[in-house]
Amino acid sequence: MASRLAEKTCTPCRGGVPPLTPVEAEGYRTQAPDWTLMDDATRIERRYRFKDFGEAFAFVVRAGELAEAEGHHPDISFGWGYASVSLRTKKIKGLHENDFIMAAKLDRLADGAAGVEPRRED
Repeated sequence: MASRLAEKTCTPCRGGVPPLTPVEAEGYRTQAPDWTLMDDATRIERRYRFKDFGEAFAFVVRAGELAEAEGHHPDISFGWGYASVSLRTKKIKGLHENDFIMAAKLDRLADGAAGVEPRRED
């Protein structure tokens, strides 16, 4: 299921749409099972583990490139052997399908799966 989300592209969110309800958010979360619903289902979060600081830093760089390409920007903190990522759609103050699309793409990126290179607009 997560791979299906990872094949989608984030769509621009200009606000004015309601955030996902907790039930809807849980439905998406089942497609990104390593993520946790937080703050009354208004954001999702995951902590990734890596073998050292270099791997964590490399993931953060790739995640930043992916976020720029998708136009959807997570909050990321990292240190030796870990990176924590939090997603929510700030314009609607809650969750949107885009958050789960990014979650699935970040999971693939962390797993080193092919096909998740940030798309570039030429």
